[in-house]
Amino acid sequence: MIDTGLGVANIKKVVENLIDLPISVLTTHAHWDHIGGHKYFKDFAIHKNEVSWISEQFPLPLQTVKKNLTLEPCDFPAGFCLDDYKIFKGVPTRILHDGDLIDLGNRTLKVIHTPGHSPGHCCFYEQDRGWLYSGDLIYKGCLDAFYPTTDPIAFMRSVEKVRSLKIKKVLPAHHQLNISASLVDEIAKAFQSLYQQGKLQHGNGIFDFGTFQIHI
Repeated sequence: MIDTGLGVANIKKVVENLIDLPISVLTTHAHWDHIGGHKYFKDFAIHKNEVSWISEQFPLPLQTVKKNLTLEPCDFPAGFCLDDYKIFKGVPTRILHDGDLIDLGNRTLKVIHTPGHSPGHCCFYEQDRGWLYSGDLIYKGCLDAFYPTTDPIAFMRSVEKVRSLKIKKVLPAHHQLNISASLVDEIAKAFQSLYQQGKLQHGNGIFDFGTFQIHI
């Protein structure tokens, strides 16, 4: 399983209705909206650069996370209480590094370290199918590289890195799933354009490219 969402309900119960196999969790990155459900699983992996975020101290205060959680109207599951919400903290059972292979039996995922959105952000690449599980690196929506812990230049280089792969399908962490593999090229060109204009620096705002935006 890749990422576990907000943690506002027990996602493990949903997964167990789909499969009866042992469940291991791969983490694209340790932002609160990707690790909330980790508390329901014993076995999870994360890149070495974000071990301290998930096992010691997340870089945002809890009140900021709660504010983001309720920023827009949302029908939370029955039983969810914002007062009781906490950012997940735990010790990973596996530390990921760039190039690691995840053996799923008859399928293999390759860890692609893609920093920028966060220092330990990873995509997972299934070469046999040409599938890229892109986390927050590639999607139709606003790509965020404006937080203090982001690195817009590293983000650009990470997009170039996955651009070199033979991608047939992109499976992102947010928004729409009907994504053409050509979106990778479009995002790479957008970052290059901002870089050449000297705009790839924190505080320059949101740039609209039609099917996606880049927030620097």
